[in-house]
Amino acid sequence: MSTNLIDIKGLNLWYGENQALHDVSMSVKPNSITALIGPSGCGKSTLLRSINRMNDIIAGCRVEGEITFHDKNILAPETDVMALRKKIGMIFQKPNPFPMSIKDNVTYGPRLHGVTDRESLDKLVEECINKSALWSEVQDRLGASAMSLSGGQQQRLCIARALSVNPEVILMDEPTSALDPIATNKIEDLAQDLKKDYTVVIVTHNMQQASRISDYTGFMYMGKLIEFDKTENIFENPSEELTERYITGRFG
Repeated sequence: MSTNLIDIKGLNLWYGENQALHDVSMSVKPNSITALIGPSGCGKSTLLRSINRMNDIIAGCRVEGEITFHDKNILAPETDVMALRKKIGMIFQKPNPFPMSIKDNVTYGPRLHGVTDRESLDKLVEECINKSALWSEVQDRLGASAMSLSGGQQQRLCIARALSVNPEVILMDEPTSALDPIATNKIEDLAQDLKKDYTVVIVTHNMQQASRISDYTGFMYMGKLIEFDKTENIFENPSEELTERYITGRFG
């Protein structure tokens, strides 16, 4: 049995004729934050979306290799993808709250999975909004439209919505790229708080963000994982020249 929560081995991925990932292997430890960094178009988001099979919805996508979650290969044809995405939630670059109330955003997933007891749902709403560091800002207006919230609040609501179905892993695809510095800071603090109970994998363009909040960092370039290590090693003592050039801004 692996001590890792997720093991990626020899992952190759194609969109039609275009190969987007080349022989990627890395592991994700439980209750950690793993950051993926690298220039635009290097495969970070593609790798992230592979972890909960979000690439399945892209026409012409083909995958080879193995991704194990709790020692089971999630790329196997018999995988229940709906159940997988319940356990491995996703936060996107742009906040995408549903056009309904704040409360209904959080209860949407549990209702879909058969939770109807009002008391349980109310308790869940408070718990998840609290965990996403939003409760003090919205507790008096849970019936208000989610669209009335600021961008940063909407992103934290999306995190609360992801938490409502009791995931183990939260994938974040550049969750702060559309936010101002104050909102970004709140999401970073939140990510660090969440790792007590969850495992976080984050794609970020912001190297400072990766160095601030992650335990492990993978540097990607042209669809390849160039280097993967503890974050302090990647930023202070990278073993690959390409990583060092990227970290120090002598890239391209």
